[in-house]
Amino acid sequence: MAQLSSQGNNAIIYLSYAFMLATGLFLAWKYASKDDFLASNGTQRGLPLALNFIASAMGVGIISTYAQIANLSGLHGLLVYTLCGAIPILGFAIFGPIIRKKCPNGFILTEWVRQRFGIVTCLYLSFFTCLTMFLFMVGELSAIRGAIESLTGLNALGAVIVECVVTTIYTFFGGFRISFITDNFQGVCVLILLIICACGMGSYIEIDPSKVGPSGLLKANKLGWQLVYILFVAIVTNDCFMAGFWLRTFASKTNKDLWIGCSIASFVTFVICTLIGTTGFLAVWSGDLTVGDENGYNAFFILLAKMPRWLVAFVIIFCIILSTCTFDSLQSAMVSTISNDVFRNKLHTYYTRVLVILVMVPIVVLAVKVADNILQIYLIADLVSAAVIPAVFLGLSTRFFWYLRGFDVMCGGLGALIGVFIFGTVYYGNARDGGKLLLIWNGIYDSEDWGAFGAFVIAPVGGVIITLFAAGVRILTLFIYSKITGEPFTALDKPEELPDIVEDQTIYPSEDDKKSA
Repeated sequence: MAQLSSQGNNAIIYLSYAFMLATGLFLAWKYASKDDFLASNGTQRGLPLALNFIASAMGVGIISTYAQIANLSGLHGLLVYTLCGAIPILGFAIFGPIIRKKCPNGFILTEWVRQRFGIVTCLYLSFFTCLTMFLFMVGELSAIRGAIESLTGLNALGAVIVECVVTTIYTFFGGFRISFITDNFQGVCVLILLIICACGMGSYIEIDPSKVGPSGLLKANKLGWQLVYILFVAIVTNDCFMAGFWLRTFASKTNKDLWIGCSIASFVTFVICTLIGTTGFLAVWSGDLTVGDENGYNAFFILLAKMPRWLVAFVIIFCIILSTCTFDSLQSAMVSTISNDVFRNKLHTYYTRVLVILVMVPIVVLAVKVADNILQIYLIADLVSAAVIPAVFLGLSTRFFWYLRGFDVMCGGLGALIGVFIFGTVYYGNARDGGKLLLIWNGIYDSEDWGAFGAFVIAPVGGVIITLFAAGVRILTLFIYSKITGEPFTALDKPEELPDIVEDQTIYPSEDDKKSA
């Protein structure tokens, strides 16, 4: 690769971090306040929301994961992945207004769960939410470390630690408000740098037309069709665990702004991820890789070997900004979740800021020592969310599922994970491989192995079935108890609650909105 000198690489890396630290601290000094340290409900219009959703939806991991699927499954698999990654963002525009109306004083999903199902279920979901964000933060640090080492040949441990320090410092002082503002700035920078990188690659990559057809990468394939279901279920449910998305959903000024922001973000995310993923088959057509190559995840960086040094420098900056965008969003979202769900936002701001530091220690240690497979980290989180989230969302309907309680939902989620283990044991013929299926040990890219596909069917479907079964057993038990004791039977009484249908209206009206009304 046309690498810069070690001094040049270090200068680019650490000056980029220094610039972002200075920017974050300046914004914290100018805009931060105690009132919006954890959330900024009802303050944002459509375009800033779009930039924030873009920044939060993509980390450096997209450079390897999208290129890998394109190298394995071609255009078919890539489009499935990018569409399944982009479309779920619209879900926040659909369900966000419903949840905001049912829980207008909240700012994350778990607050509505507390209101609907009680404190135990809230803490249950909060645990899985924090676990998911923890895994994603570990994956993001692992991804930026791999990217910097591939681009520079340097040991990137120092850069990983510096990124954690930088985001921790300005998040410590600014909280969610500063994360939101910096994401606007960083989102614009990412778009500009992406255009520069795309133009550079388009100018220097030479494609051999004779390899395009024989490669088969433009044809539909079985793996691509399998991924339609797996990835859609995985990403839709996993996005619900991303508290940063919910913070931005509640931050929208009106439902219209939320729709605008989510629509723009969905489209731009699709375009960016598709452009990055094309390197997976461009590397095949340029003769640098073969189809299904074990280095397919590295296709983006392999192509950079032909690029001039100035472009490599831009990509380093691109990776640092992209990673920081995602990391500070996850960081502030985890702190907001812990503060809200565990401490009920009663902690002094100083102690809340200390949480920002405390949550970083295990994340850095794990990212440095054991995080090697980024995709597997994401898949573990995806399977957990696929088991837990569908049962929780049944509670949104007061017309059909008013009788559900927290006990039912927790039985459904945990039962679904047990169901995946049982399925894996039967499918593979032994309990050891059944347990490995819970970790998606074999990945999702083997079209002959239907284990992962079965797991992502069992998790959501089994979760819903077990939830309803648990509700039936609980209601029947209470009915028998009421007959024996003479106590009133109230398990099927419908509580007073807001209707399911939410009109498109301003949830948090500004002064201008009030005057115009």
